[in-house]
This record gives sequence, C-alpha cells and structure tokens, in this order.
Amino acid sequence: MFFKYNTQLGPPYQVLVDTNFINFSIKNKIDLVKGMMDCLYAECTPCITDCVMAELEKLGQKYRVALKVAKDPRVERIPCTHKGTYADDCLCERVKQHKCYIVATCDKDLRRRIRKIPGVPIMYLSQHRYSIERLPEATIGGAPRT
Repeated sequence: MFFKYNTQLGPPYQVLVDTNFINFSIKNKIDLVKGMMDCLYAECTPCITDCVMAELEKLGQKYRVALKVAKDPRVERIPCTHKGTYADDCLCERVKQHKCYIVATCDKDLRRRIRKIPGVPIMYLSQHRYSIERLPEATIGGAPRT
C-alpha cells in the first residue's frame, strides 16, 4: 500500500527535522541521531534546511542549545533556493518535490499538512521517545521490499 506511492524511501533514511522537533528532543533529553536509530532500526541522516536553521537563529539566546544540536557534524545541511524563511512551507514543498524524506516534527499544523501528501512518513515525539507514523513494518529493520 505505502510503496504504491513511494518507492524512493529506504535505509539509510534521510529525516527532515523541524525546529520544534529539536526543541522537544532537548526537553526530553533525546540524542537526535541515536533516537532516530532506536525508532527506525536503521541508519538515519538528520537533515536541516536553511529555513529551519534561520528560524533557530531568530529564536535567540534561549534556544542556543538547539542551534548547537543543529550544527552537529552528523546533521546534513540542505540549501534552500526559494524566497522567505517560513520553515513549514519549505519542508512541505521539499517533500512534495523529493519523496525520499521522513519529516520529523511535533507541530500539529505541519503534521496535518504532511498527511495530505501521499507516501511521506512523519516522525514525532510521544512518551519520551520517537515514534513513526505511516511507515510500513516491512521496511523497518532492513526486511526485503517486495
């Protein structure tokens, strides 16, 4: 069912991270990369767009730890070519163009928007750990895709 929409998704997973996902991860004391690997049982590459980085920088001193996490060398930086720095629109557009990403967010509005795009899984925080929505069991753990 899922791969009818999206055959581009497979390990190592690329996870597009939103601003509030980083903030909630810090509040819950979860390491970004380790938490993703515990959730998906596969290699993960957290990716941050320029818009998300700009949003974190705009938040100022209070969110300097989140900015430090975002600048971690394990986190891949993705350049943006569009005008404006509204991160939610940026993430939605990127996922519509390239369906090779999992979107990590705790923002209810953004999750609602991503659900409308077929074949894009959503990672979120629940009960102090990462959970995934709309990713079939067959792809988790490196099982062969049919």
